Order: sequence, then C-alpha cells, then structure tokens
Amino acid sequence: MAHFPDAEPLLAKLYALRKDYQDDDECDDYLALHHAFLFISYNMDAFKKYVAHEKQKIQGNN
Repeated sequence: MAHFPDAEPLLAKLYALRKDYQDDDECDDYLALHHAFLFISYNMDAFKKYVAHEKQKIQGNN
C-alpha cells in the first residue's frame, strides 16, 4: 500500500485540483471541488481526526 498522506497534503491536493477548474466557475467539477475544499478547510480538526482514523485502519490491516 502506498503512503497515506496527512490531512494537510490531502487538502493541498484538493486545492490544486480546484485550481485546475477555476476558469469555469459554473463547471460542476469546480463547484464540487471548491465547496469540498471550503468545507474541509473550515472543519480541519475533524478532517485531521478522520485522516488519523483512516491511517490507523490501514496500519491495522498490515
């Protein structure tokens, strides 16, 4: 299994993907990525807990 990243790099990747679509702010892909990014960034503590929990689940399967 590949390395499971921490919360910050995951959010950074989501931000980069969102920027790929920013030229068309009516595009469904952009809107989905934009709102997911905002929601997660506003709820970063919960996202960090979620990522830590998922990492533990993966490590427990090894």
